Amino acid sequence: MHPAFQGLITIVLGVGGCLGYFWLSNQFLDKVLFPARGKDIGKNINRANMIRPWLFLLPALLALGLYLAYPVFETLRLSLTDRVPIPGGGGAYTYEWVGGANYAQMMNEPKFWEAVRNNFFWLLVVPAMSTVFGLLVAQLTDRLSWGSIAKSIIFMPMAISFVGASVIWKLVYDFRPIEQEQIGILNALVVSLGGDPQTWLTVPFWNNFFLMIVLIWIQTGFAMVILSAALRGIPEETIEAAIVDGANPFQIFFRIKVPQIAGTILVVWTTITLTVLKVFDIVFAMTNGQWETQVLANYMYDKLFRAGDWGVGSASAMVIMLLVLPILVWNVRNARKEMR
Repeated sequence: MHPAFQGLITIVLGVGGCLGYFWLSNQFLDKVLFPARGKDIGKNINRANMIRPWLFLLPALLALGLYLAYPVFETLRLSLTDRVPIPGGGGAYTYEWVGGANYAQMMNEPKFWEAVRNNFFWLLVVPAMSTVFGLLVAQLTDRLSWGSIAKSIIFMPMAISFVGASVIWKLVYDFRPIEQEQIGILNALVVSLGGDPQTWLTVPFWNNFFLMIVLIWIQTGFAMVILSAALRGIPEETIEAAIVDGANPFQIFFRIKVPQIAGTILVVWTTITLTVLKVFDIVFAMTNGQWETQVLANYMYDKLFRAGDWGVGSASAMVIMLLVLPILVWNVRNARKEMR
């Protein structure tokens, strides 16, 4: 069967199944469970109306449970067990309870601490630089006649996948022997200035920053769009009053505009922080964690799918979740406060 036809059948069955579920569940609720007849007609209608919203929420709750809650608990279970092959079992496995042994093993591995250190550097650099550049571009293009074009160009990397961006920047950092022509933009520039080409992605410590540039390049567009909207939301009367009082452009920006959009800046910062904590594609595609560029998500991938160590791999996944969870909860609470 053609894949397009299979996809069409899946969509039809999915939509039809949802519509059928809603119709049948409401029929059962109104005709069988709480029929709108008899002496209790009023109570039945009220009871049905109390239950009805949950009928619409039930598919979403089941999907969240299946694709979100269950994987979390299963990962926690795997992190506390060891996957052992059954002798003569034809590739079958059994799981033995080991408690915190996987976490202890993970803590004793230098690669784990290398990943933690590199993630910390990413957290220091990427959210700060992306937010600063995004705010700077939003401010500089706010009053320009061609500002929309500039914003579109800067936002364009957001439409590229992380892997696609990694391939682009890998070509930028490409290295060829001295006797060959350099096709990498950076090395071509260095050679034109009389220098020697460098293997940029293999230089310890600095290669992490070369990888960070890729994510900054992508996330600056996101920060720019959000902060540009926040800047446009500042009342003109406030800025006009500051100008009348003799404030210069720098004072208006740092003392009037930035304090008023501080909440938005913090949301952008924390949103990018969540992306940084889960960064995987860029490191995997460009260095695969070699040359001291390992990060937590790539460490987890190596343990799960290369080493086949499901226990330590799941333990590292739990570490990533624990790092992400507080920031996620904080963002949700702030969003609810702003909605109120």
